[in-house]
Amino acid sequence: MNKPPIIWTNVILFASTFLVAAILVPWYAIAVGFTWTEIIATIVCLGYCGMSITAGYHRLWAHKTYDAHPALQWFYAIGGAFALQNSALHWSSDHRVHHKFVDQNDKDPYSAQRGFWFSHIGWMLREYQSNTYADYSNARDLQNNKIVMWQHKNYLVLTVATNFGIPLFLGWLTDSYIGMLLSVGVLRLVLSHHFTFFINSLAHIWGNQPYTDQNSARDNGILAFLTYGEGYHNFHHIFEYDYRNGIKWWQFDPTKWLIKSCSWLGLTRNLRVCPPDRIEKAKVQMQLKRAQAKVSHLPDAELVMQRLEHEYELLMEKMHAYYEVKKVLLQQKKQQLMQQYNEFDLKQQMLEVRRNLQLQQKRWQQLTAQFA
Repeated sequence: MNKPPIIWTNVILFASTFLVAAILVPWYAIAVGFTWTEIIATIVCLGYCGMSITAGYHRLWAHKTYDAHPALQWFYAIGGAFALQNSALHWSSDHRVHHKFVDQNDKDPYSAQRGFWFSHIGWMLREYQSNTYADYSNARDLQNNKIVMWQHKNYLVLTVATNFGIPLFLGWLTDSYIGMLLSVGVLRLVLSHHFTFFINSLAHIWGNQPYTDQNSARDNGILAFLTYGEGYHNFHHIFEYDYRNGIKWWQFDPTKWLIKSCSWLGLTRNLRVCPPDRIEKAKVQMQLKRAQAKVSHLPDAELVMQRLEHEYELLMEKMHAYYEVKKVLLQQKKQQLMQQYNEFDLKQQMLEVRRNLQLQQKRWQQLTAQFA
């Protein structure tokens, strides 16, 4: 079968910037040396590009996990052009197709099932999407967004203005044109590209699957560090409408922190989160599934399987009871209708069901640990 034609513009762009970053940047670092100003400027610009993609392109426009003030959208639109990863309209449309048809080689534009190279960068080097490249029918909401469409129509001009203009401006400020062009211009671009590309490639290969195994997405804390929180990809693929990827307080997700912080300033609102009971149920279902797979090879598999299923049902019942009481308590707090006596009574009830849940969770963990 003949391969699709090569997209020479992309091949030349990716190859030339990578070679400059791999050869000229180290040479300049040894021969001349980068100043702290250049290093800090590179890190700041790298963060600006990365967060414009993660908080803007991805969580705002592709998944609509929150609403953003126009000022913040302008900030993302410029940063997205600086990141040089196509317009927000095109990027978001591609990404929605990816989620709808994840791992389907004939439909997922960067299916991980086609290998690391394809999902990382290969899909952009040939005209694999020639028939659907400009089909934005799945992004009609974004076509009604004036900022998104302004960026889409002026994307080429914006990419040239930012990728040359910003490094040259910084070079003028510091009297170091070559240093800024190499560090902020090229090194920042290459790192920004490949850190983002890791989400499509490594995040579907390397890591664990605590929430679902229905697709190849993985959670990986190391990738989260490189991708501003996007490495918690298994969670994201099952709960894509949640503005968070790292849901634990200790998980590295600066994109989540940015979105939340902006809500305190009135720049973001309607932050969408998945109900915690759905998240916990997904985790327990995966634990049950893995335990059943281990148990199936034991001599007394049927007996152990019955015990697993019994404990699982008990855990589901107690979990349901706990979250139902918690939901009522939150509703009453919001409505400020709870009287002092009823509040105390309800809290006692919640403590009781929480104790029951914790006891059952402990039994469940002890049981499943035997088959981990």
